[in-house]
Amino acid sequence: MDDTRSGQVVIVGAGVAGLTAALAFSERGYLVRLFEQAPRLEAAGAGIQLSPNATRILRQLGVLDRLLPAAVRPEAVVLKDAATLRELARVPLGEAAERRWQAPYLVAHRADLQEALMARLAEQPDISLVTGARVGGVAAGPHHTTATVEIAGKTIEADGFLLIGADGVWSAIRAFGGFAAQSRFSGELAWRATVSADSVAGEAVATVGAANCVTAFLHPGFHLVAYPVSNGAAFNLAAFTRGEIIAEGWSGHADPEILVGAMRGTAAALARLAEDAGLWTAWPIHTVDQAQPWTTPAGIALIGDAAHAMTPFAAQGAAMAIEDAATLAGFVAASPADPWGALAAWEKMRRPRIAKVARRGAVNRFAWHASGPVAVARNLFLKLRSPEKLAADLDWLYGWQAPDSGGQ
Repeated sequence: MDDTRSGQVVIVGAGVAGLTAALAFSERGYLVRLFEQAPRLEAAGAGIQLSPNATRILRQLGVLDRLLPAAVRPEAVVLKDAATLRELARVPLGEAAERRWQAPYLVAHRADLQEALMARLAEQPDISLVTGARVGGVAAGPHHTTATVEIAGKTIEADGFLLIGADGVWSAIRAFGGFAAQSRFSGELAWRATVSADSVAGEAVATVGAANCVTAFLHPGFHLVAYPVSNGAAFNLAAFTRGEIIAEGWSGHADPEILVGAMRGTAAALARLAEDAGLWTAWPIHTVDQAQPWTTPAGIALIGDAAHAMTPFAAQGAAMAIEDAATLAGFVAASPADPWGALAAWEKMRRPRIAKVARRGAVNRFAWHASGPVAVARNLFLKLRSPEKLAADLDWLYGWQAPDSGGQ
């Protein structure tokens, strides 16, 4: 066994990024210690979109089969005008996605993904998970890092040849590890609600044509994305508006009139969702400057939102975290004599793709909130673009596959 593999990988954060990283490193023969600050694992957020570039990795890690019973395979991604409900474009998914990209496009509740990841984690004896663990500091040596962790009033030191910060947009590891990047409020609020399919709001979602698809309703003042979760028993609703900064955290309180006002002027059935859906939770969208480093020569790496939190308009946040985790494990395993040097190679490989995904999200946001002549031009472009061509435009994103080793 290589010397580095006789050591251990320390991961901070047991969200999608951290759980995936633990599985990816364990699969390659590494001991993994995974620390989570929350006293128990609770899925933040509601619905989650998992495109083929992500589900392909989940399948390789033995997670996909555990997720499928609770997930939904949407028939298409559909863009609609929020005022008229007219369909503007359609990207075929379902069986067409699996044929084209060799993996399914799924939508699910985030808790169902976390449960599937945890079920697979429980089968790996080389992974230890500790909750209620807060990192109080990090010390980096030439060939190891030490995280000082507080657990139930006691302090321990967790040593590893590699420390991975998978602790999200407000990452403690990013701060302790000497990374300069700080999160920044994007000026956008995400409003989220989950409604039962047989509720008044659920029936309204079906009425506006979003029962079996991922549907984005476009409007100059906001956009709303709706899709089924929990094997079709519920719908996830996510609306996006401009707004003032609210409490730094995953969710907070914002004036619901912001959402109600943004949805005025849309189709009546859609506008009623602002009230019929009940309580909406406002989430401030924060980003992290992607120009800042994600790794250090001392053996610290940031993945997922800790490294490059981006706006959600390409629906790729979870997918990029999953890709990060799998590729990082691959690069480190491919360079057993110099896993620390492999971090720089991994970062160099990942940066262009992350930047391209972020640009796609920015383009989507601009197009989906367009008004006047820009909206007319958008609609004309989409009208002239066949579903097949729209799917082909996504080959670079959904058809991506992780390299087999750090040498590729």
